Amino acid sequence: MKREGKSQVVSEIAQKLSSCQAAFLADYRGLTVEQVNTLRGELKKVGVEYRVVKNTLLRLAAKDTDVECLSEYLQGPNAIALAEGDPVGPAKVLTEFAKSNKAFELRAAQLNGKLLTLEDVQALAELPSKEVLLAKMLGSINAPVSNFVGVLAAVPRTFVQVLAAIQQQKEG
Repeated sequence: MKREGKSQVVSEIAQKLSSCQAAFLADYRGLTVEQVNTLRGELKKVGVEYRVVKNTLLRLAAKDTDVECLSEYLQGPNAIALAEGDPVGPAKVLTEFAKSNKAFELRAAQLNGKLLTLEDVQALAELPSKEVLLAKMLGSINAPVSNFVGVLAAVPRTFVQVLAAIQQQKEG
């Protein structure tokens, strides 16, 4: 690749690195083309770009971005997965893929400039998705209102039941 092509690749990657929220670095040696394409497809479903980049180009592109903390892991062949949105989805896909394919090895990740270890990525993968967390939060916010409405509805119901009991007592 010529110098102009390399600088274009570096600027393109730098732009993507600056806009991504999370980046996952992995060793892909030993995977077949079919396995890599399967992984790319799964990652694409959760809005993640997966690509193989030379370490020197990635190191240059990562300079002055949050991904710079991954520089120490740029040894040997690497692939990088860039997540612009919710980082839980890609973490789940990558950890599941690593479990089912022994040749694939996650090396490290970064989330908003913070270096994540493999244990951190595993913990991130075990979190519920953003949508599930939002639904739980809305349910928690809605619960007191629902309970208050139930209490307000119980007052007239109880009053009517007391009146019915008094009426039965007077009749009987």
